[in-house]
Amino acid sequence: MKTTCDSTSTREKETCGCMDVGTILDNTDCIATYSKQFATKEDALAAQESLVAKARGIESEPCQISADLTQAGDAYQLDMSFVFSCQAETLIFQLGTR
Repeated sequence: MKTTCDSTSTREKETCGCMDVGTILDNTDCIATYSKQFATKEDALAAQESLVAKARGIESEPCQISADLTQAGDAYQLDMSFVFSCQAETLIFQLGTR
């Protein structure tokens, strides 16, 4: 079904609440980060393994993954960074981790 927004300019679309996907997903933000404290090292490593598997399931080209696991007092701090080849993959990954 065609709407008025289908044949209007971007500026006009903004006023009716419509946006082109390219306006929102412009591939400028392809990095997702994850940071969380865990009670045990095993829990942190399990979360890391799960997140890597999730990223590998989404990627169309190899995702660059870095992980840093440090002990912070009685807890373990897991900090990870995921660099995807496109912003859509980043968004899918971020939504999947919520």
